[in-house]
Amino acid sequence: MKLPGIDLLYLNEADMIKAGVDDVVGCTDCMEELLKLLDKGDYRMGGENGNSHGSMITFPEEPEFPNMPKNGPDRRFMAMPAYVGGKFDVAGMKWYGSNVENRDKNLPRSILMMMLNDKDTGAPLALMSANLLSAYRTAAVPGVGVKNLAVKDAKVLGIVGPGVINSTAIETFAGLRPSLTTLKIKGRGQASIDRCIEYVKEKCPQFTEIIVCETLEECVRGSDILSFATSTPMGAGPSAYPFVDAEWIKPGALFCLPGSADFSDEFIQSDKTKLVVDNISLYEAWAEEYPYPTYNIVYILGSKFMDMIHDGKLEKTDIHDLGAILNGKVPGRESDDQIILYSVGGMPVEDVAWGKEVYDYARKNNIGIDLNLWDKPALY
Repeated sequence: MKLPGIDLLYLNEADMIKAGVDDVVGCTDCMEELLKLLDKGDYRMGGENGNSHGSMITFPEEPEFPNMPKNGPDRRFMAMPAYVGGKFDVAGMKWYGSNVENRDKNLPRSILMMMLNDKDTGAPLALMSANLLSAYRTAAVPGVGVKNLAVKDAKVLGIVGPGVINSTAIETFAGLRPSLTTLKIKGRGQASIDRCIEYVKEKCPQFTEIIVCETLEECVRGSDILSFATSTPMGAGPSAYPFVDAEWIKPGALFCLPGSADFSDEFIQSDKTKLVVDNISLYEAWAEEYPYPTYNIVYILGSKFMDMIHDGKLEKTDIHDLGAILNGKVPGRESDDQIILYSVGGMPVEDVAWGKEVYDYARKNNIGIDLNLWDKPALY
């Protein structure tokens, strides 16, 4: 950058693919490094607490104005800013609009863009298509859990919610655990199940058996690794979350939970169960931002952990950051029979970190288009 002139790099979705956004192992390694940084505290997100998930616009059930959108499933706009230190050392923001009715227009539910900014001047470095960026980082954070917490000889993967998140999760988990050969799928609609199966057959030939499950119990029983990524409206409450009976769970199972899921308090409190989160400060921030019980509004299981701490049913020391495990501060899996619940909230630091890696590759390999902001600013 030759200041005061500013050029930024524009990367469309095809450019992002050329730059390696879908490298599942590389993305998982990136998220592993990021989680270590989160444990050290070398990051900032929004809000006074520095840990806010983002700022979201939602809409009323009955708008007063004729052109204002009406509330509906995933009907929102959201800005998610962050700074990430360490080797990334960059600021950025993911911005998106979301509407489940997009599917009727052959569009993704959410349409996302990512901006990276120089940490000193605030100048834009890149504007990039972020649907794939978000999907692969969302799969890679559970992927770090699979890499470090799953039993070594895991053979059976069960997924609940066969949408984009779990499709990329399957691809990621398969890349990390070649021992996986059986895939169990529990979905709501045949169309999403069929799309997932088609994706898996193309990307993950190691799965020699694919089983479509009629019930949640069938999917959970016998699975070594499970990923829940069901689409659940904010504020729906636990009655809308998939409930997992402890009797169904195979000893040693790892649950990766970027979507809604519920377990009994007794199971969560059990000595047989290890509770892991991607960043406990995120859940503390949600507990500040939303009224108790937070789990009634934010469906991610870590919010239930926070409610249980509030109720005196858990201690904060019962919850383990995966970054602390990676940094050697606390043990990870302690036996082959230990059941691990890994809550994944999703954070803009993840988009910034993976976005920076993709950006660096694109710059080095002349991918994308330079856009001129100005040669000299008109006002300064």
